[in-house]
Amino acid sequence: MIPCISVPFDPADPDDPEDAAGDGPLLEVSGLGFAYGSRMALADVDLTLWPGEVLAVAGESGSGKTTLLGCLSGELAPQAGRVGFLTREGKRVDMHSLGEAERRRLLRTDWGIVRQNPRDGLRLAVSAGANVGEPLMVLGHRHYGWLRGQAGDWLDRVEIPADRIDDPPATFSGGMQQRLQIARNLVTDPRIVLMDEPTGGLDVSVQARLLDLLRRLVSELDLAVVLVTHDLAVARLLADRLVVMKDGRIVETGLTDQVLDDPQHAYTQLLVSSVLQP
Repeated sequence: MIPCISVPFDPADPDDPEDAAGDGPLLEVSGLGFAYGSRMALADVDLTLWPGEVLAVAGESGSGKTTLLGCLSGELAPQAGRVGFLTREGKRVDMHSLGEAERRRLLRTDWGIVRQNPRDGLRLAVSAGANVGEPLMVLGHRHYGWLRGQAGDWLDRVEIPADRIDDPPATFSGGMQQRLQIARNLVTDPRIVLMDEPTGGLDVSVQARLLDLLRRLVSELDLAVVLVTHDLAVARLLADRLVVMKDGRIVETGLTDQVLDDPQHAYTQLLVSSVLQP
């Protein structure tokens, strides 16, 4: 069994009356397990996500990051454990005990999922404005002028020119498609956003622009984010806390800077040193 090294994290502020009487974490994952046949992909994974927190999950390919994200999003049904979520109404539910329709609605409103390949998270044949407006229609909005106005506002927030609102995203660059996917996910004011390698596959200059945008939106919107990444520099830039995974288990967790500056587990030390070596 791989021992997990944990650095304490206390998000509560005792001087803040709202914090003192807070509802606890938005997301509580306990004992999560998943296997592909005889290969264990997740084993006894526990984690929490608090309001306004960015939690990065890092590790090499095959460490379990993508499987974990699949279980959180509902795309995979865990074979052990549970994924507890605090709804807007203050009700704590197990994501995988919900009916399919209820879970789908939750994922379109309270949750956002930003895919590594934006083409997997966009409708390429309809306009950019329609991509942003569709999630609002799920919430019951039908006024065309209002929907177009909201779409235009969000395109501006993610730095897409207003005159591209009627263009299909198939005509956009990769970086612009990713920014459009972010707008599509944030327009409903989600409580949790899952991000799967959001800067993966982009040129360095495009990555830098996207990271600046993500930092700004996370701060402005007080987003709660689970960020899966193999890039420790991205984790350091965006995340409050860092979870390091190996062979389907969490081996170290704590404040991002503390874990990266003073890694305790041998595997984390190897990851950090491999980044620092030329």
